[in-house]
Amino acid sequence: MDFEVIGEITDVETFAVGSSIRELPRLRRIYGAGRWRKRKGAAQVRLTDGTICKAELHWYEAHGIGRKEMKIKQLLDD
Repeated sequence: MDFEVIGEITDVETFAVGSSIRELPRLRRIYGAGRWRKRKGAAQVRLTDGTICKAELHWYEAHGIGRKEMKIKQLLDD
């Protein structure tokens, strides 16, 4: 599902760091070494059909590398 984040991401939480991340070897191979974190937050998103809704987002992030592989985990009630 392709989407565009509109505005800022709120309620950001880190729920996995370093070796707690199952995808860590793949992330390091593709994007490079760093202190990888798996994070989540909520934001308004625009879906490919033009619909705007609030969604829970999950992504990987590392200092100096940025946010990678952002995905919608679930659509939220406004």
